[in-house]
Amino acid sequence: MASRVLMKKPIELGKMVLRCQSTMSAFEIQHKTPLIKKVQAIPVALYGGRHAVTMLPGGGIGPELMGYVREVFKYAGAPVDFEVVEIGDENVDLDYALTSIKRNGVAIKGNIETKSESASVVSRNVAIRNELDLFVNILHCKSYAGVPARQKDIDIVIIRQNTEGEYAMLEHESVDGVVESMKVVTESNSDRVARFAFEYAKKNGRKRVTTIHKANIMKLSDGLFLDTSRRIAKEYPEIEHNDMIIDNCCMQLVSKPHQFDVMIMTNLYGSIVSNVVCGLIGGAGLLSGKNYGDHYAIFEPGTRNTGTAIAGKNIANPIAMLSASVDMLHHLGHTQHAELIQRAIEKTICEDKIHTPDLGGTAKSTDVIQRIIDHILQADIRPW
Repeated sequence: MASRVLMKKPIELGKMVLRCQSTMSAFEIQHKTPLIKKVQAIPVALYGGRHAVTMLPGGGIGPELMGYVREVFKYAGAPVDFEVVEIGDENVDLDYALTSIKRNGVAIKGNIETKSESASVVSRNVAIRNELDLFVNILHCKSYAGVPARQKDIDIVIIRQNTEGEYAMLEHESVDGVVESMKVVTESNSDRVARFAFEYAKKNGRKRVTTIHKANIMKLSDGLFLDTSRRIAKEYPEIEHNDMIIDNCCMQLVSKPHQFDVMIMTNLYGSIVSNVVCGLIGGAGLLSGKNYGDHYAIFEPGTRNTGTAIAGKNIANPIAMLSASVDMLHHLGHTQHAELIQRAIEKTICEDKIHTPDLGGTAKSTDVIQRIIDHILQADIRPW
């Protein structure tokens, strides 16, 4: 009976769980939230040719980076109006953020810090991805010519399942001192992600898709993910498909990263591999990530780091968040504005070599932003 209710009304049940969190036990919270949420699209807000976008600053360096995005957009003339939503520890904040994203269709976000370690407090980042069914995350890892890095000329696309795996948040203490954590892999989501990866490769002229797994140990969960990838691969004979165990993958990334083209993996492996590749090309401050569902999209820094230790010191690298804003403009169809900002970014870090400390430089965050704005003004091709 419970399974029938879950299948028929997942969204209503999810809302009920949020309303009742204060009275539910940790076990109930962990086990009564649906894993796959099918969401319905609502009309996207669009006012006079301008797009409304939800902005979630998050914690740590998020608020200052969002300020830089707004400043750059002002000088680039980007036709975007931001609806800023702060998310705290209250569920009402999360509910309002979700409503805003559903209304606007698009969001840009910093990492939202979950300060509590209690099982009753759900990660806001994971909750947003799950509630909006943002089933896939894309990280395009491409080297910048002017940035000192351990590897050169890298061009890898990481496609990550975004809502299940170890991030399903299904864990409990069965007896004192024994904790069980469930890794959930479903055929439906594995199918969606694999198909997305092969379609992405086809549309972008990519030649190979590599499935990353640990099916030699997790034979059922990772085995299902791998089998699904192999099945979908047969529908794309023009694209080469191979697979690699996650342990070997990390070693191969460090030693021979150029063998990879498009990589597809489950949630936790995606988190690990993303950070490895970011480290190879210069660090966490350069790359942006894109989260897509059937109806909504969220753009954010690629490694999802909060950066609390450097908040307010004017040394955070703003490039990852600005790159996320460029991805967002492309998504909204504002290609001219996106290319204008992207060219300014590339000139600043590749030609002028204005680098923050994480890239081995001495520039302040504001120095980078000011040089980007200077390049935008010098280009004199703004659309207005």
